Amino acid sequence: MYRIAPAASGALSLVALLFARPAHAQALPPATPTIELPPVTVTARPAGSLTVPGLELQREAIDQTAGSVEWINSESYKNSYSNTLRDVLKNTPGVYVQNRYGQEIRLSIRGSGIGRSFHLRGLELLQDGIPVNLADGSGDFYQLDPLAFRSIEVFKGGNGLAYGSSTLGGAINFVSPTAYTAVAPNMVRLDSGSFGMVRLNGQVSRAFGDFDALGNLTLTHSDGYRDHSRQQALQFNANAGYRINENVETRFYVGAYFVAQQLPGTLTLSQALNEPTMAAPAAVSGNQSRETWTERVANRTTVVLDTGKLDFDTWFIHKKLFHPIFQVIDQDGITYGVGARYTASFDLGGFRDDVIAGARFFGGNNTALQFVNIGGSRGAQTLNSRQNAYNYQAYFENRFFFLPTVALMAGAKALIDQRDYVDEGGGLSASRGYANLGKTYSGFNPKIGLLWEPRENIQAFVDLTRSQDVPDFTDLVQTQVNGATGFVPLQSQRAWTVEIGTRGQYDRFAWDVTAYRSTVNGQLLQYTTSPNNIPASTFNAGTTIIQGIELGASADIVRDVTGPGVGDRITLSQLWNYTDAHFENDPQYGNNKIAGLPPHILRTTLTYAHPSGFYLAPSWDIVPVGMYADFANTLQVPAYSLFGVQAGFDFGNGSLVYLDARNLTNKHYISDLGTITNAQTVSSAVFYPGDGLSIYAGARLAF
Repeated sequence: MYRIAPAASGALSLVALLFARPAHAQALPPATPTIELPPVTVTARPAGSLTVPGLELQREAIDQTAGSVEWINSESYKNSYSNTLRDVLKNTPGVYVQNRYGQEIRLSIRGSGIGRSFHLRGLELLQDGIPVNLADGSGDFYQLDPLAFRSIEVFKGGNGLAYGSSTLGGAINFVSPTAYTAVAPNMVRLDSGSFGMVRLNGQVSRAFGDFDALGNLTLTHSDGYRDHSRQQALQFNANAGYRINENVETRFYVGAYFVAQQLPGTLTLSQALNEPTMAAPAAVSGNQSRETWTERVANRTTVVLDTGKLDFDTWFIHKKLFHPIFQVIDQDGITYGVGARYTASFDLGGFRDDVIAGARFFGGNNTALQFVNIGGSRGAQTLNSRQNAYNYQAYFENRFFFLPTVALMAGAKALIDQRDYVDEGGGLSASRGYANLGKTYSGFNPKIGLLWEPRENIQAFVDLTRSQDVPDFTDLVQTQVNGATGFVPLQSQRAWTVEIGTRGQYDRFAWDVTAYRSTVNGQLLQYTTSPNNIPASTFNAGTTIIQGIELGASADIVRDVTGPGVGDRITLSQLWNYTDAHFENDPQYGNNKIAGLPPHILRTTLTYAHPSGFYLAPSWDIVPVGMYADFANTLQVPAYSLFGVQAGFDFGNGSLVYLDARNLTNKHYISDLGTITNAQTVSSAVFYPGDGLSIYAGARLAF
């Protein structure tokens, strides 16, 4: 199937995708003339394995979705400084991703988590098809190491149903390499650059008969662009698989992640634009930081049946958080789950019929303590609570090809999600003592759509989906300005989304464009309650509208640049994300724009790539209209443009060297913000400045 060349450095990947050829089985030696042997059929073992198919099979599966999806080969970003998920996803149509500091980012698809100025809400993240989010739906990004993945699958909006997601934003699945899909058996990588950044990565993989194993380790140090933003990180990922027989394979995943991140806090607009490297005074005096210790163990066992296959998943995640901010947040929790997923393709009365069906239970228990923050250390205890989440979910999706080139897709997800909050003293009030509160959410979220393939490598689709976002404990447990903590029984966020689009590749052109419109009821929005980094409060809005256009396109504007048959080319790539998010006749905000997202994001890249492996890719990022900081629409950040360039050499065997220069004009700009109600009446110290001029270089040795 087609795929658009990544805008920043994807010319090499585009060349590889367009001209790659399948490996052939090794020819048998000729038989001796005196011995007549019976015919022998040699079948090459396909790339990948039962639990983790090869890249082409992954890509083929995702391209059958009747909706907006993306598939990313990790080699498209490995020849650049890929430290955060922005570096991985910035060229993906429809994905809004902005850096805050360190590996902390805002990640949003179609307005998901639009008001969340920290961590993650409204998106389901998976690693190898197994949830990474905590059981309440929240999550962060520290265990997701860009150097530890082989491919990424992006299911926007209701298309996340393929993995059991029914959130507004959809799902993103990060697929680990195995010994069968790794670029090389051994890889060592060193990156270094601005703001004291040094990173070392190593990967080793081996296959022995029916057993295979792979380990990946990344060590990172960065002083950060801003004061008080130093980061230290260790990220380890490993997996081992065993082929029990031709139809059964099991694979274990193990991960360990430690991150120590100083927090620089948010600034006023004037401070962020004029003194962007400064840290917020409260962040320094409170020695604000986030330290996380996370361990992950998971298993997938795949059984191939006469028709289709079954994947059985189990997982366990332990996470400890020490987080001095307005108070010291001290949490220790576990997440665990089991699930099964069935996929098959039938012949139904002479028509092709594809089925996906799954069910899963996952839960979590978290001890949440709070203390007075005394210079980053625990003072008097202010909260002793327990947060328990339990989820019971079932889903299915059916694609019936009633014509050879047209498929009708229908599916649904049913859920019962329970949130229990136990305050064991100090949270609600000293006089009330113990309190056990909670709320249970249920829903049935259908989807229907059409997929049309008028010719090879060209698709068109239309679908209608209902989504449902259940509040997480950050939404439900709110800290008031006076320091008291209470449980707020918010409603879930519900939306109907219609999308229509086309994607394809023809000759030297490739495109992916989708228009969508979501009518949202009870949208979960947030506003900052205090300039001292007290967590924002969440509320259910009335009816809101989120609509837009997601466009990615590329064209080889010149081929054989330096001579006939040379094979070098100049590729122009364009990304345009348009978002119109507004209230609908709200009694307080009328039809105002919803704060937190700019209406337009454009990214243009002009890439020269030579078959020898050399590439040069200047890029231009434009935000022509700044986003609003407040729902009253009284404060808007300035527009900006950023220029960068990437260059390097790919030696063709997995080894490479690169140079990555960003924000060449050292532009001062706003990367992200926390939303507020009205900038004329409340503090507006809610802005995150973007990084200044930075240069990174690196090398990867594969052998």
